[in-house]
Amino acid sequence: MKIGELAKRSGLSAHTIRYYERIGLLPYADRDAGGRRDYDESILVWIAFLDRLKTTGMPIREMLHYAELRAEGGHTGPERRRILEAHRDRVRTHLADLQACLLVLDTKIDTYVEAEKRTHSHDDTEHSHKAGPIGARSARA
Repeated sequence: MKIGELAKRSGLSAHTIRYYERIGLLPYADRDAGGRRDYDESILVWIAFLDRLKTTGMPIREMLHYAELRAEGGHTGPERRRILEAHRDRVRTHLADLQACLLVLDTKIDTYVEAEKRTHSHDDTEHSHKAGPIGARSARA
């Protein structure tokens, strides 16, 4: 597939694809007779995996190291597993931190909701006093 189609299907821009190829995150693409990049469909799986690593905060230098090991072949499997395990530990720690922050946000929001309920309840009480007793008739002119 050409770079435009890969960009559309992967969600990356053509510029990013060329950059990733240049720095070694993506393997160099085959070229057609006109010298244009021609990617194999399987690259989409690798790009999706790189996107997951990026989304979870793996630094590009670590992604590059992983990509280099991958390119070296299956004998690097144990080292790649260790890299992913260490990254998974960092992601879990970050998730726990985010959960703690979310709890603080939820508590703060609940405080505002309760304050608004008290304010509305107070406003309703004041409004009913100004209107006079329930069932009282207003004076006619």
